[in-house]
Amino acid sequence: MAQNIPTVDICTLSEFREDDILISRFSEYLRVHTNLHLAHRHSFYHLLFFTKGGGTHTIDFSSFDVKPYQIYFMIPGQVHSWAFEGEVDGYVVNFSTSFFQSFLLRPDYLASFSFFNGIAEDSVINLADELKTPITHIFEEIIQHSTPHNTFRWDIIRVLLLQIFILIDQNTFKLKSPTIPFFNYTLLKNFQKLIEKHFSTLKRPMDYAELLYITPNHLNALCKEHLGITAGEVIRNRVLLEAKRMLVNQDLSITEISYDLNFSDNSYFTKFFKKYSGITPEEFRKKSL
Repeated sequence: MAQNIPTVDICTLSEFREDDILISRFSEYLRVHTNLHLAHRHSFYHLLFFTKGGGTHTIDFSSFDVKPYQIYFMIPGQVHSWAFEGEVDGYVVNFSTSFFQSFLLRPDYLASFSFFNGIAEDSVINLADELKTPITHIFEEIIQHSTPHNTFRWDIIRVLLLQIFILIDQNTFKLKSPTIPFFNYTLLKNFQKLIEKHFSTLKRPMDYAELLYITPNHLNALCKEHLGITAGEVIRNRVLLEAKRMLVNQDLSITEISYDLNFSDNSYFTKFFKKYSGITPEEFRKKSL
């Protein structure tokens, strides 16, 4: 039987690490972890900034071309794999869900950033020219502060990471703002955050519209205008993604997956999956081995 897609945690990645964070130049990271090109998922946040190299990176079954000055933001649970070309380098920072908890009053603060929403297409950022040098310098600072054992080094690193997040998120919004008014942008982000929290139990646009204090028609119009799909499709896509993530785990039966995703029965789940992916859950599982 094929091996399950493994879940990697920070403690398995290096003997030279803290429990909540790992910081490294990416070339050194690759030399130590030669099998990370295989499909796997993380139990932590994964931040990767490329300065050199090429190839492809697959996140949640979507493939992206790797290029210099590209940054990846991944949340716990996402499935990904690499296929590198040439000499690859950059910076990698892995941190646990609790790393910022003692530092920030808002437990959901990280989720407010557009690239930490669990949507693969939003998590891959090609840096604007004006950000390439500043972001590279901040990563160098993070590397430098990760070695001295002083009292405040992790707080300094937290501040530097937040600086990266804010700079990139501001630039991302600036690029989107001419086409998406701020209020609509905020509504869509909140809709996506609610889906991430409730997709297994709430599957109707009207449920989310009620939580957002808008009408289902308004929510649907927003999604059509700015995302190009209906609100119902946004919800279904998230359910389908979770089904795919669960199907790569050989220990879970189709019936267990159906139950976990709150489908009324196994046959309904199979019909849903085939309708929106084009193949049955069993066929998808075989393709993923």
